[in-house]
Amino acid sequence: MAKPNEIKLDAKSIYQTLNDDFTSHRKDVLIMSHFGEFSQDLVNSLSEGLENILNLNNVKRNLIKRLFSIMIEGLQNIRLHGVRNNNNRQCGHVMILEEHQNYAFSFGNIVDEKGKKTLTQYMEKLNAMNLSEKKAYYLDVLGNGIRTDKGGAGLGFTTIALKAKSEILYQFINFEGDKYYFEMRADLLP
Repeated sequence: MAKPNEIKLDAKSIYQTLNDDFTSHRKDVLIMSHFGEFSQDLVNSLSEGLENILNLNNVKRNLIKRLFSIMIEGLQNIRLHGVRNNNNRQCGHVMILEEHQNYAFSFGNIVDEKGKKTLTQYMEKLNAMNLSEKKAYYLDVLGNGIRTDKGGAGLGFTTIALKAKSEILYQFINFEGDKYYFEMRADLLP
């Protein structure tokens, strides 16, 4: 059985590898990065921090709205769907890169075998759709009123794909037993 801090330490080495990979191929500036636990207060603080950074850099309002939506959906996914350890702790990450008002995001958290299977099916389905099909799917799910066991409509990744206007890249890194560190990346396209 893992000690309470082992998940955090092992996941931190995975995060560091992801961070190195995410930032090494680009000339972008890392404007935000966090690894650790995600409370609702932290989600609020990170979101407000991003909005402040964007406002200070005179980013256009419509771009701020898109970035903010992606941020909220990514952070809520980590907070609501990340697997917890025996002490009810979970960890994940967010990284945001910027170069000339072009942005890239990376979000990650620990998932179990069931989560891996569900995410793989959903991401494959989502990435196979073009932008108009994603919009139609989004509206269809909203209109049918179906809720997930977590209380949402299950549209977080669809929202990210619509706001980013790009494919969502993802991977699963073996973590321990039937657990994986899930990472997703998206570029915000004009």
